[in-house]
Amino acid sequence: MMSSPKKRSVPQHFLLSSKAKSLSLKEVARLSEDEAYAMFIGLRYADNEGKPCCPYCGESTAIYTYQARRIFKCKVCTKQFSPTAGTPFAHRKMSMVDILLGIVIFVNGVKGHGALHLSRELTCNYRTAFVLAHKLREALGRLQGQHKFTGIVEIDGLWAGGKIKPANLVKNRIDLRTVDHPKRRSVVTIRERRAGGRCRSFVFKHESDAIPIILATVHEKAKIRVDEGKHWNVLWEYFDDVKSVNHDKEGYVVNGVHTNWVESFNSRVRRAEIGIHHHIAGPHLQHYADEMAWREDHRRVSNGAQFTLLLSTLARGPSSRRWKGYWQRGPSFQKRRA
Repeated sequence: MMSSPKKRSVPQHFLLSSKAKSLSLKEVARLSEDEAYAMFIGLRYADNEGKPCCPYCGESTAIYTYQARRIFKCKVCTKQFSPTAGTPFAHRKMSMVDILLGIVIFVNGVKGHGALHLSRELTCNYRTAFVLAHKLREALGRLQGQHKFTGIVEIDGLWAGGKIKPANLVKNRIDLRTVDHPKRRSVVTIRERRAGGRCRSFVFKHESDAIPIILATVHEKAKIRVDEGKHWNVLWEYFDDVKSVNHDKEGYVVNGVHTNWVESFNSRVRRAEIGIHHHIAGPHLQHYADEMAWREDHRRVSNGAQFTLLLSTLARGPSSRRWKGYWQRGPSFQKRRA
């Protein structure tokens, strides 16, 4: 008898696998406020086996613990401090459970998570959710850190932020990339073409402004791959292997030369802007770019590991000078910061 043909196994996407789902939203929602604080304190003082230490006089672990309030007092300098002192959550009004829930919801968003959506899920004011989300993005920017790009490095940019409405008549329409819009910026991304490769995004007024950053972050022996932009020609002076592909005249892949990896990242940014946030203000665009770069680098990391990594970074501070009391400073302060 003839044996039946074996069924071909279809590779499963990582996000559909059980490895991607190591933390459930229900697990965090069931935590009491004391348990949530215990989790936060354990991550903040992880280097000291979870025991609080005074932030004022150094590494003093001689600490009084109050039962009526969640504060500590140093036996050496006699100063009081809270578990969230010196972190982005200092002087917050949200409960610790809601903060942890917000972080879980945030990392579960593959293409990002809107502040309006977050405010509905946490039953809080939109402004509260807006500041919380930006504090998380600020921490993600610190996590990206400094990295020297090696191997095959793809570089490309896209226009994002602001809103430009096209003219009604076709004859009156112009190339929106050439329009000088106060809130529209160029997001230039540097990405390594290899498994586990890193990517970082920087916001400039024009793509050509990214040359100094590229020279500072890309190794001199790296192989550069760019598109047909004339401003990339200066890279020939600094790198031995620079190749470009003209998408308009040649195609997407010509003799093995392409920028498909960084173009894939650009599509993630476009989907996040159009499908999730709908509008991104120019002054905040760098925060969104940092978020997208972090999500791209950790796309094959479970949501539980992402949650722990982000919460550990937030628990160790520092306090956010930009977003602390953001809505209480008035529009004039926000314009100066922009």
